[in-house]
Amino acid sequence: MDEIKPLDDTFLEQLKQFTAARIGLGRTGSSIPVKRSLEFNLAHAHARDAVYSELNLDKLVEVLGEFELPVLQLHSQAGYREQYLQRPDLGRLLDEESASLLESQSKLNDVVIIIADGLSATAVNHNAAGLFRVLIPQLRSAGLSIAPICLVKEARVAIADDIGHLLKARLSVILIGERPGLSAADSMGAYLTYKPRPGLTDEARNCISNIRPHGLSANQASKKIFYLIQEALKRKISGVNLKDNAGALEDNTVTGI
Repeated sequence: MDEIKPLDDTFLEQLKQFTAARIGLGRTGSSIPVKRSLEFNLAHAHARDAVYSELNLDKLVEVLGEFELPVLQLHSQAGYREQYLQRPDLGRLLDEESASLLESQSKLNDVVIIIADGLSATAVNHNAAGLFRVLIPQLRSAGLSIAPICLVKEARVAIADDIGHLLKARLSVILIGERPGLSAADSMGAYLTYKPRPGLTDEARNCISNIRPHGLSANQASKKIFYLIQEALKRKISGVNLKDNAGALEDNTVTGI
């Protein structure tokens, strides 16, 4: 049997250019180097901080002011962060005051956009503004009406069902902080649902994940979201029945298929 040779350090350094995963950590005796251990502890601290971070409401309202859209500040039935983490069901429902506010704002619109803290408000604070500056002009250029923007604290993905239903929106898009990992505490996700209403499950939604500078850029994410919005409204479906075929369509156009 041929001898298995250890990977060359140069090769590992090249691989590190393509991933944030912890590879080629090296070793000191039977353990990893102290520097790598400290880096791991720092990443773990960033992830914990992200879970307990809060939405920068003032900054988000300032950015949204550029588009002259009404902004509503809402809250789930989870009263505080620890309760939110222990009771996911409460994060999926609006509190009574928020529900009453939405009922007073109810008006038929094509799209409602929701910004929620989720499990990393840090991700939303870092990435939502850049996405908005690309996506909202796209929606307007397509002639789609936009409901008041909703900022929601202590929220889970399914809260978009209640919000979309109360605002009578044809489609909801929720931007939410994803569960932070040890190499990505700033990852934001977007979930899209046609005809949102209470009682829907995850199979009814489309998800675009890893929206962040070192993942899916604002331009790339906006392009995918806009494509799915158009397809969902045209075909009146979302979730497992709606596929992201935008890339395939572009390839066919280029090759003439």
